[in-house]
Amino acid sequence: MQVLVIGGGPAGMMAAGMAAEAGANVCLVEKNDRPGRKLRITGKGRCNLTNNCSHEELIENTVVNGRFLHSAFRGFSNYDLMDFMESQGVALKTERGNRVFPQSDKAADVADALTKWLRRLGVHIVQKKADRLVVKDGRIRGVVFGEKGIAADFVVLATGGVSYPQTGSTGDGFTMAEAVGHTVLPPKPSLVPLVCRERYDLAGLSLKNVTLTVYKGETCVYSEFGEMLFTHDGISGPIVLSASAHMQKKGEYRASIDLKPALDAETLDRRLVRDFEKYARKDFVHSLDDLLPRRLIDTVIARTGIPPHKKTGLITKAERSALLDILKNFTLTVTGFRPIAEAIVTSGGICTGEIHPKTMESKKISGLYFAGEMIDVDAYTGGFNLQIAFSTGAAAGRAIGERMKCNEGE
Repeated sequence: MQVLVIGGGPAGMMAAGMAAEAGANVCLVEKNDRPGRKLRITGKGRCNLTNNCSHEELIENTVVNGRFLHSAFRGFSNYDLMDFMESQGVALKTERGNRVFPQSDKAADVADALTKWLRRLGVHIVQKKADRLVVKDGRIRGVVFGEKGIAADFVVLATGGVSYPQTGSTGDGFTMAEAVGHTVLPPKPSLVPLVCRERYDLAGLSLKNVTLTVYKGETCVYSEFGEMLFTHDGISGPIVLSASAHMQKKGEYRASIDLKPALDAETLDRRLVRDFEKYARKDFVHSLDDLLPRRLIDTVIARTGIPPHKKTGLITKAERSALLDILKNFTLTVTGFRPIAEAIVTSGGICTGEIHPKTMESKKISGLYFAGEMIDVDAYTGGFNLQIAFSTGAAAGRAIGERMKCNEGE
């Protein structure tokens, strides 16, 4: 039986391989010159391919429609993925936050291992652009490429979302699915840098061990400890990207950065008193080197309103209190997101209510399956989104294998 997998990302590659292992004749269709192009640049080229956590934590870290993935995560878990990659010769390591990377720190090693696995299984890898699906009597019949159609008994759509379009994720699959009657929830950026009203000359400055809290009005929508960085027009970094997944309502948000979360206000105030005594004869601008990154000092001082060249020993209690407030509550006004093309993942996609969660098969069209970022599921940073891709791809590929066995037995 002929299986066409449209899209050569992690979801499509896993679906193709699992179907081929079941004995299917599989053709993986990728419009780039080789599969895994986006995979090769994930995690800044290091590929955070999963998270070494429990099943419950996988669900908890899936921000949108996590419950839909129970069966997929059970069927091909993060531990299954780790065992699989090790079996393909990719040694792994677990870093802070249970993030799993190849020991080589090379995303290309993951993509190359998957490609070699597919070739060993006899999967045909073809460079083409799919245009539309062929459906007849409620069943998939094939795919049209340009003016030529290819018949297929099963089709897996795994073309990704619309983030990083230079890697081929341009929403083609959404168009094809919508044309045959599926509901596509409008794609929105998720895990994307934030744009702020306040602008400082801090681009590239990374802050570690800070707490970011985001408010909509007086309601806290997200709070997390970790690492972030300033950009030319706002903020980014792991905790900022995760925060963006909770900021889907229109309007402004307030981001509060606790620069010293390990110290409560009283303890931090005592620390300031000691530092001010130590640098009493120096200008205020030279008194914070033990406390803050050099590049951040001028900005913090400007926000306190304290003259930078005032002698530290002359700082009043009220002025020290103003500094303390800035250190514990460095606020920024979030006015929007960077373009969806810069998002790590796309939120939105095929409505999960139209997909069987155990198999990833369409409830509308027999023989049509979905996998990866095409589905309306997305998660925090930390390897969770790639795990979704691999788990849903495995579910689709294995389900096709089971269908084949049933058909052969009839």
